[in-house]
Formats: sequence, C-alpha cells, structure tokens
Amino acid sequence: MENISVRPARSGELASVAALRWDWLVENGGETVGEREEFVRHFVGWAEENAGSHRCMVLVRDDVVIGMAWLVVVQRVPTPRAPRRASGDVQCVYVVPEARDGGLGGQLIQAVLDRARELGLERVTVHSSSRAIPAYARRGFQESPRLLQARVAGG
Repeated sequence: MENISVRPARSGELASVAALRWDWLVENGGETVGEREEFVRHFVGWAEENAGSHRCMVLVRDDVVIGMAWLVVVQRVPTPRAPRRASGDVQCVYVVPEARDGGLGGQLIQAVLDRARELGLERVTVHSSSRAIPAYARRGFQESPRLLQARVAGG
C-alpha cells in the first residue's frame, strides 16, 4: 500500500510545488520564459508573500510532492447580516501524469473543500479543464447561471 497524504504545503515544499507548476505549463503546450530554476525561486517568493490569501494543498507520496491544489481566499464586501464574508477559488490543480485516474485528484479537491469549510467560506469556484469537470462535479461543483466572467487581458 502506498503512503499517500493530502495536507497543507510546508514551506520547504514550495520549490517542488513550483516545479509542478512549470511541468503543468510544459505538459499543456505552454511556452516557458526564462530558466526553470529562476522560475522556482520567483514562485517560492511569490507563494510566501501571498500565503495569507493563497493556500496550497499538496498530494504527497512517500515524502515526494506529486500533486497540488490552491485555494485562493477572497474577502467579500460586508453586509449587515454578515460583517465578515469570504469566498474561494480553486486554482492550479495538478497531479503528475503517472498518478492520475486513481482518485488522487479528487482527494485534492476534497481537501480544498474541507479547508474552505474550516475557513467559513460562502462558496468555492473553479475554472476547470474539460477533462477534470467530472471530478469537480463528483465533489458537488455545479454550473451556475449567475457566475459570469469577462476577459480583460490576454493569458
């Protein structure tokens, strides 16, 4: 039996998470800019600077990070009924190719949703690849006729 866990990323694991982000871009045909090591350094600094709003969950097998998912917490405008409000957005979910199709991505998604509940978030959104939509649907995500988006920049 494999030693698999899903938990919040530790500071010392952010370089591994950055490498997964690089691999995701390459795997999806994206063009990289600069050197991998330079990106990893930048990413680690960014993750540390944004730790208050961007929470990373990792999928770990035998002490090796093989997956990641980010929960971005966004503070919402207060209402008289709810002076403290927040919602979340799932970003950058990635599992290494050799560990896919066994339910591990679903475990990551569930861990993010559990964390969102612990934080008292009102809702969680995701912009998913078509391949991953069934995994999100199994965890309770639904299409919303009221959630709209407007592209304001390239990328």
